[in-house]
Amino acid sequence: MVGLLLCGLVTYRLLPVASLPNVNFPTIQITAQLPGADPQTMASSVATPLEQQLSQIPGVTQLTSASALGFTQLTVQFVLSRTVDSAATDVLAAINAASPYLPIGIPYPPTIRKVNPADTPVLLLALTSDSLPLTTVDAYAENILLPKISTVSGVGLVGIGGQVKPAIRVQVDPQALAARGIGLEDVRNVISQANVDLPKGTLNSPRQTFTLNTNDQLLKPEAYDDLIVAYRSGSPVRIRDIGKAIEAPENDLTAGWFNKQRAVVLAIQRCPVPTSSRRWTA
Repeated sequence: MVGLLLCGLVTYRLLPVASLPNVNFPTIQITAQLPGADPQTMASSVATPLEQQLSQIPGVTQLTSASALGFTQLTVQFVLSRTVDSAATDVLAAINAASPYLPIGIPYPPTIRKVNPADTPVLLLALTSDSLPLTTVDAYAENILLPKISTVSGVGLVGIGGQVKPAIRVQVDPQALAARGIGLEDVRNVISQANVDLPKGTLNSPRQTFTLNTNDQLLKPEAYDDLIVAYRSGSPVRIRDIGKAIEAPENDLTAGWFNKQRAVVLAIQRCPVPTSSRRWTA
């Protein structure tokens, strides 16, 4: 009896099943963006076609979606018998099947992540600087740190908070527009047509061919101020006549802080461990 008791005490912690097992359900996160679309439009034109295709995948136990301004996030959870890799393959097939039903103006296809967005990040990195502007810090975070950390084994997702992407913001005066009979759509069309980088073609001669390599992108606020929006009474109406262009963050409604200082925060989440490669222990 004493021998059985000692064997039981030694092997108790080696039991494969615990009363509260640490189970990671295979979960896929899908993100789709359509700049300028309101939440209702995102839910009806982006989330609904994706949900219809994702709900047909075998082994789906839960499917949720959340839509915001220009942004939709769907979370698909599968049964434990499915692996994350096989589930991701089926999700990609479902996204391809839903592509014909997505809006034409969507900038790029929806992206997927093999991570549960409800999981707590295992590590938070805050980037600050006393000498560099926050836009430069954001560029280092997105172009250098984020790709390198994403390649580390076991990392499932590297989220970024407090993004400060540099951009040119055009601010117009509604009264100045109304006085000249110009609409906001007219201003938008002029800006989109003037700020492009498209192939220009070639110049051919009997012996040589030259490729035209010109860049029509506008990089400074002064270049936007000189754009002609319309002509009134024979005179051009420029951006500076109805407003101004400034250098500012792409989205000025988000921010991150670390110790009361503006920062760019990287949230690192681990990749779910396959059920077959781990033991259920407390």
